[in-house]
Amino acid sequence: MISKYIFGEPIETGAVVMELTQSEADFSVMQLEVQENAIQLSCHMAENDIVYGLGEQVRGMNKRGFAYISNATDDPAHTENKHSLYGAHNFMILHRCEKDSDGQKSFGIFVDDPGTVIFDVGQTDLDKLVITAGKNCVIYVIEGNNLKDMVKQFRELIGQSYVAPKWAFGYQQSRWSYETAEEVRSVVEGHHGKGIPLDAVYLDIDYMESYKDFTVDEEKFPNFEEFTAEMKEQGVHLVPIIDAGVKIEKDYPTYEEGVRENYFCKDEDGEDFVAAVWPGKVHFPDVLNSRAREWFGGKYRWLIEQGIDGFWNDMNEPAIFYSEKNLKKVFDEIMLKKDENMDLHAFFQMKNLVVGLSNNPVDYQSFYHDMDGKKIRHDQVHNLYGFNMTRAASEAFDKIEPDKRILLFSRSSYVGMHRYGGIWTGDNNAWWGQLLLSIQQMPGLNMCGFLYTGSDIGGFGSDTTEDLVMRWLEFGIFTPLMRNHAAIGTRYQEAYQFENTDAFRNIIRMRYGLLPYIYSEYMKAVLNNEMYFRPIAFDYPDDSQAFRVEDQLMVGESIMIAPVYVQNAKGRYVYLPEDMMMVRMKSLEEKSCEVLHKGHHYIDIALDEVVIFVKKNHMLPLAVLDQNVKTIADVDENRIEWIGFAEESAEYMLYSDDGMSRNYTPQENWKKVVLTKEELAKTKK
Repeated sequence: MISKYIFGEPIETGAVVMELTQSEADFSVMQLEVQENAIQLSCHMAENDIVYGLGEQVRGMNKRGFAYISNATDDPAHTENKHSLYGAHNFMILHRCEKDSDGQKSFGIFVDDPGTVIFDVGQTDLDKLVITAGKNCVIYVIEGNNLKDMVKQFRELIGQSYVAPKWAFGYQQSRWSYETAEEVRSVVEGHHGKGIPLDAVYLDIDYMESYKDFTVDEEKFPNFEEFTAEMKEQGVHLVPIIDAGVKIEKDYPTYEEGVRENYFCKDEDGEDFVAAVWPGKVHFPDVLNSRAREWFGGKYRWLIEQGIDGFWNDMNEPAIFYSEKNLKKVFDEIMLKKDENMDLHAFFQMKNLVVGLSNNPVDYQSFYHDMDGKKIRHDQVHNLYGFNMTRAASEAFDKIEPDKRILLFSRSSYVGMHRYGGIWTGDNNAWWGQLLLSIQQMPGLNMCGFLYTGSDIGGFGSDTTEDLVMRWLEFGIFTPLMRNHAAIGTRYQEAYQFENTDAFRNIIRMRYGLLPYIYSEYMKAVLNNEMYFRPIAFDYPDDSQAFRVEDQLMVGESIMIAPVYVQNAKGRYVYLPEDMMMVRMKSLEEKSCEVLHKGHHYIDIALDEVVIFVKKNHMLPLAVLDQNVKTIADVDENRIEWIGFAEESAEYMLYSDDGMSRNYTPQENWKKVVLTKEELAKTKK
C-alpha cells in the first residue's frame, strides 16, 4: 500500500509515473513536524532495526549510524566522512527486525524533493531517524509484506527501468587520455590481439575540438564517420562523453543558437549565467525547460549520424570550477591580502577562498531556470539537472532512432532518471575500500530503479595495482555496466598491460559465458520491477544472521556472490543462509562444483579465481564460447552449459532477444528449461 502526502506547493520532478491522490489517512509511521521552512519527520529505531536504500551513497548496505545528504556533488573522494555523492536517491526502507511494544511496522519512504534533503539515520542520536526536507515536497509511504514487496511497489510507482543494447553488456574500456584514433586502434588491438573480449572503447573529453560538445577534433580523429565504421567492423562501439557546459565561443553553433533562443540558465539579472568547466567559460543549457531540453537533446543527432550508438553524460550535477562573478570576488579579496603578514588564520582563510571556488554553494544560489514559465532558483531544483540532461538525450533518441536502443548513462541523477538511462558511480579511486563500496552501493541503486550500473573497475584516480584490478574484475563480471576506466596521469590499467594476461583473459571471458544469465536476470528485474542485486536478507528474511552480512550479494534468482576485496587476501569468510553449491572457476573450461552446508565457512579463493554459490533447486546457464570470441556478437546463446543444484529437478526461464529493438515482451523471447538432478550432475567434476 502506498500513501501520498503533499506539503506546500511542490515542484513536479518527474520521478513518479503512477497517479495517486492525496492520502486521507494521518501520517502515522513517523512523527511529523511542519516548520516554517522545512518538513521534519522522526521516529525511534530499535537496536536491531536496519535501514536500506538511499541509492548511491557512502558506507555500508545498512545505513544506520550516519547522516546522508541528498545534494548531487562533484566529489571524487568517496570517503566515509562524505555526506553527498553524485546522485540524489531519496528512497529508503526502515526494516523492523522485531516489532516493538508499540507494534510498529517496517515501511518505505520516498521524499520527492529536488532540493537538499537530510537523512540523519542515527548520527545525531543512535536510536533516532530524522528526515529533513523542504517545505514544498511530496512524501510517499510504502507498507508491504516484506522488503521485496516494498521495493516492488516503489518501482511500480516510479516506472520501468532503462534497457541498454545487448552489446553494452560486454566488456568496455575507457581512459581519460585516449587522444587520437591511433591510440584507440591500439587499445582494440591490445585486447583482441591477445584474445581478450572487448565491445566498447570510450572517448573522454580529448576527442572534442577545444572541449566543445558535439564536435570532433579532426586532426586527432580524421574522417570520424569512417573511423566509427572501422571500429564497428571489429565489433567495437565508440562511446563519447557529453558534458553539461557549453563553451562560450563566437561562431560555435551550439553556443550561438543557445544564446539566440534563450536556452541557457540565467543569472539574477536575466543574463546568461557564466561558469567554467573544461573549456573555460561556459553556459549551462536550461534542461529543466522543455524547449531547451528538446534543443539540447537534438544535438546528439550529429554524432548518431556519424555512427555513434552510445553516450555517457558527465559533469552534470552540474560541476562548476568557478563562476565568473565569484572568481572576481576571490581575486579582489586575495589582492587585499597580498601585502599582509598572514598568520595561521589569515593564511587558511585565503587558502579556503581558492579551494572554495569549485562547486561553491553561493554559485548554485545565483542562477535560475525557466521551468516552462516558472522562474526557479537552481539550488531549489539542483538534484534534477543530471536527470534532465539525460532525459533530453533519451527523448531525442525516441525521435532519431525510435526502434533502436542506444547506450546512455550519467554521472548525476535523481529518482526517475532510471527510466531514461543508467549511471556509473562516478570518479572513484584505486583503493581496496572503493571496491567494497562498489559492492555495497549496488543494492541501494537497484532499489531506486538504477539497474544498468557499475563502478570504474580498477579505480579512476590513483595508481592501481594488478591484484586490485583482477579482484575488481571478479566482481565487475556481474555488474550490468562493466567498464574499466582510469584518469589521465595514472598507471595504465588495460587488461593487456599486466603480466598475468592469461588470468585477465579468463576472467573477462567468464563475463561473456555468464551473458545468458546476466541478461536474463537483468530483463526479469526490468519487466517485473524487481532488483538484480540484493542483500542476502531480502531472500532470507527469517534468517537473523543474513541481516548482518554486508559484503555478499544475491545476483538474480539463482546465485550469490562473495567477492574478495582485501589486499593480499587468499580467501574470505562466507555465510551461507542455506545449503548451496559452490562453483569454482579458473576459466569457463576449468571449474569444479561442491555442495556446502548452511553456515559459516572460510573459502580459499585464489587471485585468479571466481567463486559462485548456486541456490538449492536453481540453475545457472553458461554460454559455451569458442576460443576466438571477441565481442558479444560472437556469443552463441544456443550453446548453453547448465550448472545447477537440485534435490529432484530445477527449472529456469531463459530470456534472449535481438539486443537492439525495444520490443522486450514477445513470448518467443522466453524459454523454460527443466533439468533433473541426474542431468545436472553431469556438470560436476
